[in-house]
Amino acid sequence: MAEFDWNDLKPFLAVARTGRLTAAAARLGVDHSTLSRRVAALEHRLGAKLFDRSPGGYDLTEQGTRLVPIAEEMERLALGAAERVGGTALSVEGTVRIGSPEGFGSWFLAPRIAALRERHPRLRVQLVAASAVFSLSRRDADVVISVSRPPSGRLTVSRLIDYDLALYAAPAYLAAQPPIGGAADLRGHRFVTYIEDLLHFPELDFVRHVAPEGAASLESSNLVAQLRATLAGAGLCVLPAFLAAGDPRLVRVLPDEVALTRSLWMIVHQDLAELARVKAVVRFIREAVEAERALFKLG
Repeated sequence: MAEFDWNDLKPFLAVARTGRLTAAAARLGVDHSTLSRRVAALEHRLGAKLFDRSPGGYDLTEQGTRLVPIAEEMERLALGAAERVGGTALSVEGTVRIGSPEGFGSWFLAPRIAALRERHPRLRVQLVAASAVFSLSRRDADVVISVSRPPSGRLTVSRLIDYDLALYAAPAYLAAQPPIGGAADLRGHRFVTYIEDLLHFPELDFVRHVAPEGAASLESSNLVAQLRATLAGAGLCVLPAFLAAGDPRLVRVLPDEVALTRSLWMIVHQDLAELARVKAVVRFIREAVEAERALFKLG
């Protein structure tokens, strides 16, 4: 233990979180062979095998699993020391990765990121807008916006906002189809929706609440693709108010009968929640949403 190098815990955590040497090396910005040597050196110094290697990746052994919470606690202390003792607690700098649903991330958050950078010039922001499940334990992101409240864990979770959704179509589609006077008239119409077996969150299974069983025309895992297909006349689509309500190219269908509400949650790992850069990003997102709360509600 006299030769133990605490710096080897960082590469250990990267491999533990990604499960793959190449992915961990890319995250750390080092060569994968260098990373492999550092992990092997840590195992030698500890006298324990931390990973089972296979063509499919690196799986934690029992000893490796026991080391993870210790390494994470040391990581948390190191990050805190860098801010509090290193004098950066009042200076927002470094990288923060935001994981977000593509609709909220692309349509609401992306146009406002420049204002965040103007407020904190030394902050580097990475926005991952995708229909995906972001793992905070694997550090896929530092701040996650999700349509689903996560199960209990070492997470700081708060409701960001409730948002409304409605049924929309392009005027050209409606003009070419039988009129829709009530929910019963939806049978036989085409719908644009998510691909069921690629749907990560049951909260996004909108068509189940609106369309007749089996109805579909075009399926996409991407909300922006659904919007563009709807604008092109592909069919009816359930869309969030912040994306569709103000678009003159869309017509709201059955406004008195079809209305849904979902929630957006803001999630941060407890190890990162007190970092100045993370707190700054969380504060900015919340302020941006509160300032334009009306965008998320149907008129």
